[in-house]
Amino acid sequence: MQIKKIVSGDVTYVSVPGNRETALEIMRKEKVSGLPVTKEGTNELVGILTRSDLIENPDEEQIALIMSRNIVSANLTEDVSTVAKKMVDNNIRRIPVVEKGELVGIVTSFDLVVSAISEMDIKDTVENYMIKNVPTTWEDTPLNVAFEVMRLFNLKCVIGLNNDAKISGILTETDFINESEVVSETSVHNSTVGTEGDKWSWDSTSVLYVEKNHLQFSDKVVKDVSSTTVSTATTKTKVSDCAKKMKTDNIEQIPVLGIEDDLVGLIRANDLIKALIKK
Repeated sequence: MQIKKIVSGDVTYVSVPGNRETALEIMRKEKVSGLPVTKEGTNELVGILTRSDLIENPDEEQIALIMSRNIVSANLTEDVSTVAKKMVDNNIRRIPVVEKGELVGIVTSFDLVVSAISEMDIKDTVENYMIKNVPTTWEDTPLNVAFEVMRLFNLKCVIGLNNDAKISGILTETDFINESEVVSETSVHNSTVGTEGDKWSWDSTSVLYVEKNHLQFSDKVVKDVSSTTVSTATTKTKVSDCAKKMKTDNIEQIPVLGIEDDLVGLIRANDLIKALIKK
């Protein structure tokens, strides 16, 4: 299957010059986690901007200083397995589609899952693709702490657990963004210089003001924000069946449970597309 059959031609993008607030507003409105970046007034693709880029660079305002310029792209006639391999090899979730250097569409790992894998009959099970190092936290954990847990795992979600260590909800990067704001704080650094033994000398104080931006979260805890309706799979769930579940529930990650309903892994759209490479 060529990606032209599944690629979204009505692509949402942002242009440079531009600022982070504009990009974040577009992401929230369109409910997307990444945007191709074009040169203002043209369709020339110059970069990719993701929510993670915005989170990791709170001090930068200009899109040109935040976006990634290392663009991995595809053309309309490439096969879905080729595009899937590009995503896996480069650890990315979206690839802009270009013709003669101009943006004509975008395809995501989620697109490959819902439009390709869900229509196939891949009998391989998710235990062969899931990740086992899963970020979890207590459901009463403050959001700022839960965010650090997610960030340290370098993933896009964190799973909430109740007092019985069972899944009570799931919190995504989008949820964190919606419950945060970028705030600016100024710190003062002093240094004193004087000349010892000189009665005519005086101490001089050098004052350095450092302004730094960071994410500030609301006072809510995980269970206040997380989605409590959590779709799950088992280690023996077939890849195609898991893809169908992602498509139906419009989600990109599913916790995987063991024999005793204990959490044993996490399967993401980016993990499932590896099945396309094996075929």
